[in-house]
Amino acid sequence: MDPELQYQQADYVCVKALEDGVSIIGMTRGRDTKFHHTEKLDRGEVVIAQFTQVTSAIKIRGRAQILTKHGELISGE
Repeated sequence: MDPELQYQQADYVCVKALEDGVSIIGMTRGRDTKFHHTEKLDRGEVVIAQFTQVTSAIKIRGRAQILTKHGELISGE
């Protein structure tokens, strides 16, 4: 499959902070899982993230609304 098409079809996750100081941490894919990117959101801020060749997991700390193709959930409850 064309790598560019692969990224266009990758899953997206939408995260909305429900409190100040929500952390979103991107984790690497591969033999050793490591942190590769961190974002800090304040209440009401939104980030849309995509799983890619580099990002295999996203860790969320704090109270946030998370929307995926599988449904909605609230972290930090």
